[in-house]
Amino acid sequence: MHIPDAIDHRLTELEIKASFSEDLLEQLNQVIIRQQQQIDALLREVTQLRQQMPEPGPTGFSRAGDDLPPHY
Repeated sequence: MHIPDAIDHRLTELEIKASFSEDLLEQLNQVIIRQQQQIDALLREVTQLRQQMPEPGPTGFSRAGDDLPPHY
Protein backbone atom coordinates (compact mmCIF):
# COMPACT_ATOMS: atom_id res chain seq x y z
CA MET A 1 0.00 0.00 0.00
CA HIS A 2 1.20 3.44 -0.80
CA ILE A 3 0.91 6.24 1.75
CA PRO A 4 -2.02 7.90 -0.10
CA ASP A 5 -3.78 4.51 -0.29
CA ALA A 6 -3.31 4.00 3.46
CA ILE A 7 -4.72 7.44 4.19
CA ASP A 8 -7.64 6.79 1.84
CA HIS A 9 -8.32 3.46 3.57
CA ARG A 10 -8.24 5.06 7.03
CA LEU A 11 -10.52 7.85 5.86
CA THR A 12 -13.00 5.32 4.47
CA GLU A 13 -12.96 3.40 7.76
CA LEU A 14 -13.60 6.61 9.71
CA GLU A 15 -16.50 7.52 7.41
CA ILE A 16 -18.04 4.08 7.97
CA LYS A 17 -17.69 4.43 11.75
CA ALA A 18 -19.19 7.93 11.63
CA SER A 19 -22.13 6.61 9.63
CA PHE A 20 -22.78 3.81 12.14
CA SER A 21 -22.50 6.32 15.00
CA GLU A 22 -25.06 8.62 13.36
CA ASP A 23 -27.46 5.70 12.90
CA LEU A 24 -27.04 4.64 16.52
CA LEU A 25 -27.60 8.20 17.72
CA GLU A 26 -30.83 8.43 15.73
CA GLN A 27 -32.04 5.12 17.17
CA LEU A 28 -31.28 6.30 20.71
CA ASN A 29 -33.11 9.57 20.06
CA GLN A 30 -36.17 7.60 18.95
CA VAL A 31 -36.04 5.51 22.13
CA ILE A 32 -35.89 8.67 24.24
CA ILE A 33 -38.84 10.18 22.37
CA ARG A 34 -40.93 7.01 22.94
CA GLN A 35 -39.97 6.90 26.62
CA GLN A 36 -40.95 10.55 27.10
CA GLN A 37 -44.30 9.86 25.44
CA GLN A 38 -44.85 6.92 27.80
CA ILE A 39 -43.89 9.07 30.81
CA ASP A 40 -46.31 11.79 29.71
CA ALA A 41 -49.11 9.24 29.28
CA LEU A 42 -48.42 7.73 32.72
CA LEU A 43 -48.45 11.17 34.34
CA ARG A 44 -51.83 11.91 32.74
CA GLU A 45 -53.14 8.56 33.99
CA VAL A 46 -51.91 9.18 37.55
CA THR A 47 -53.52 12.62 37.50
CA GLN A 48 -56.84 11.11 36.37
CA LEU A 49 -56.66 8.41 39.04
CA ARG A 50 -55.98 10.98 41.74
CA GLN A 51 -59.00 12.98 40.60
CA GLN A 52 -61.16 9.85 40.89
CA MET A 53 -60.12 9.16 44.48
CA PRO A 54 -62.67 10.13 47.12
CA GLU A 55 -61.82 13.11 49.26
CA PRO A 56 -60.75 12.26 52.83
CA GLY A 57 -62.93 13.31 55.75
CA PRO A 58 -62.41 16.63 57.53
CA THR A 59 -59.34 15.38 59.38
CA GLY A 60 -58.34 12.69 56.90
CA PHE A 61 -58.09 10.18 59.77
CA SER A 62 -60.60 7.77 61.23
CA ARG A 63 -60.80 6.56 64.78
CA ALA A 64 -59.24 3.17 65.47
CA GLY A 65 -62.55 1.67 66.58
CA ASP A 66 -64.30 2.68 63.39
CA ASP A 67 -62.39 0.08 61.38
CA LEU A 68 -63.11 -2.92 63.63
CA PRO A 69 -65.68 -5.46 62.44
CA PRO A 70 -68.94 -5.52 64.47
CA HIS A 71 -68.19 -8.81 66.27
CA TYR A 72 -65.34 -7.25 68.31
